[in-house]
Amino acid sequence: MAAQNILLKRTNSTDPDFHLLITLLDKELNKRYGELMQSTYDRYNHIIDIDTVLIAYSNGLPAGCGCFKQFDDTSAEIKRMFVKNTERGQGIAYKILSELERWAKESGFKDTILETGDKQHEAIALYQKLGYVITSNYGQYSDLETSICMRKEL
Repeated sequence: MAAQNILLKRTNSTDPDFHLLITLLDKELNKRYGELMQSTYDRYNHIIDIDTVLIAYSNGLPAGCGCFKQFDDTSAEIKRMFVKNTERGQGIAYKILSELERWAKESGFKDTILETGDKQHEAIALYQKLGYVITSNYGQYSDLETSICMRKEL
């Protein structure tokens, strides 16, 4: 089913709707991976002073989010992708990720990278559908067996 009445808003990490959504994301990740395992990842998920946050609104209410930050001279790292459970299956994640890629390209990046967890099968399927390929784990995720890193040329 296609998403109806979806509005995408470019904003920054001070947006209260972004904080609401990432709080829900963290709760879901703690449920999937357990708080002890998730605490390993939490230290990499601090999003402070990010000017590249995107929020999706469904019928005027915050439904999902994502952001990106510079990884290196040519790559943007996609972070904090999330869609509320009640809003899934409507193409919202696709819209968020597509707009983040467009924004990253506008900002001069040549490719995007991201990390997701091995229990997030629906996320992995979405990323692969949008052209992401699994790559070697990078940076802080190099030694984390539950991490799956992906890359896409813009």
